[in-house]
Amino acid sequence: MSIVPITSPDLERAEISWFSALCSDDYRYLGVPDGALRSSWDHCSEIVTTAEAQGFRNILCPSSYQVGQDTLSFVAGCAPITDRINLLAAVRCGEMQPIMLARTVATLDHMLQGRLTLNIISSDFPGEKAESAFRYQRSREVVEILKQAWTQDEINHEGEVYQFRGVPTDPAKPYQQNGGPLLYFGGYSPDALELCGQHCDVYLMWPETKEDLAGRMRAVNAVAERYGRTLDYGLRVHVIVRETEAEAKEYARELVSKLDDEQGRAIRERALDSGSLGVSHQAKNRELADMEGFIEPQLWTGIGRARSGCGAALVGSADQVLSEIEAYQKMGIRAFIFSGYPHLEECAHFGRLVMPHLKTCSLPQEYGRVPDGMPDTPLGNGVRR
Repeated sequence: MSIVPITSPDLERAEISWFSALCSDDYRYLGVPDGALRSSWDHCSEIVTTAEAQGFRNILCPSSYQVGQDTLSFVAGCAPITDRINLLAAVRCGEMQPIMLARTVATLDHMLQGRLTLNIISSDFPGEKAESAFRYQRSREVVEILKQAWTQDEINHEGEVYQFRGVPTDPAKPYQQNGGPLLYFGGYSPDALELCGQHCDVYLMWPETKEDLAGRMRAVNAVAERYGRTLDYGLRVHVIVRETEAEAKEYARELVSKLDDEQGRAIRERALDSGSLGVSHQAKNRELADMEGFIEPQLWTGIGRARSGCGAALVGSADQVLSEIEAYQKMGIRAFIFSGYPHLEECAHFGRLVMPHLKTCSLPQEYGRVPDGMPDTPLGNGVRR
């Protein structure tokens, strides 16, 4: 039974997404740079088209200042080479003036014919160390301005960070006319939960024990209830799936077999969110794990030795991974963003071994319900509160 109320009623279907390694986060051996896997347009766009061919319904396009490619430019480039998969673009609030961001998002949404979704991020900028409360207030105002741009004739906003009066919104109307792109959001602080519960649509979590995930879902649901809203819930997690559990665990050991701990620490610390509350919880998971790095029977924390942010992987046979997905779905989790190393190869493993056994949907397409006679492809946002 679902732990909390959820927006999407059909628990048999889930949005199964993949990850494009825009931020130089692709390895054959974790922490060992590989020129063939560098963050290039050719490599990362191939990940996108491969994920679409394997049946994934969305793909996270992350954002970083130190390494990688510009996210919104990359998403624009993906519009003519895809026709079914949604693009989940990471947006760092405040990086772009919000009215200009609204126009950019609307343009991308038209290019993708409604296949755009947004991952709202609150973080410091290069050279900036802002208080958490300020960063989330900035993000709140950006989201409020975006929603005005997408749903009203003009923008009127009087906030702590931004002030606008009487700005027409004609250039900023997205393809998705019923509220604009779906907003995915992750964060653990009280300010983060407040922003998500009030304004966002999908609460994204990094891997932890199911007990801890359930606690986070209850916490953000309590905020959403105060605003008369319900949310969908998502899990961002790596995966290593093979024919047998022994093969999967063997590959996990091989993946970290050349990892230098100092290099791993440098990779973790280069991220602007390396000191965040969420990252600290991922580090705590590694401390609590067993000698092989497992914090639950199939949840392996070794990935986090060389990665800031999402730091654990589901490791096991297809049946074991499917059982884990089913258990998460019973908790009320409806969106899954998977990734694996190297991303093209693990995408193929997951596509072959797991995808045929899953009922999938794109959350914006009225939560998996497709009109009679229509193909099972994204159609635009359903009604949301």
